[in-house]
Amino acid sequence: MTKTLSFASLHFTVAFLLGWLFTGSLLVGGALALVEPACNTVVFHFHEKVWKRIERRRAERALRTMPV
Repeated sequence: MTKTLSFASLHFTVAFLLGWLFTGSLLVGGALALVEPACNTVVFHFHEKVWKRIERRRAERALRTMPV
């Protein structure tokens, strides 16, 4: 959990800094720091679901092709 929180902190910081540096606005930087990581988290959840399905299908295929 510590690693996850550490990564989240870095993600929010990078989003804020880039938004602020590109626009010069603390408000835009703050908005990006909240919106972008939140959207990314939701997308990552579905990305993981798709990859688990792919891995499960590959494992099933490997079991079917194994000699008995």
